Amino acid sequence: MFHVELSADSTQPPYEQLRTAVIDQVRAGTLTAGTKIPTVRALAAELGIAPNTVARAYRELEADGVLETRGRQGSFIASSGDPTRDIASRAAVDYVTTIRRLGLDDADAIEFVHRAMD
Repeated sequence: MFHVELSADSTQPPYEQLRTAVIDQVRAGTLTAGTKIPTVRALAAELGIAPNTVARAYRELEADGVLETRGRQGSFIASSGDPTRDIASRAAVDYVTTIRRLGLDDADAIEFVHRAMD
């Protein structure tokens, strides 16, 4: 079952809250491959937000491989499941490759990660 709640008090914009909520539910197994999700208009009305906000979240989820759109049939959780770990792993490899190319050591690399996370 698809259920999302957005917080007006959050520092994250609504589209990001929605995107994160879907990914969290996929990771938790609440939303499984093939689960149909509401249309942009239906979810926007349910959440009381602009359709463009939902559309942006759906576009980003589709670009990340979490959602797939099947034309008039609607949007579904992708059969690949949770691709976020694969994407993160590739990003980490790219980062380490760049650090090595710049001649920096592991301590510098970790320091940059810690700074970025703060």
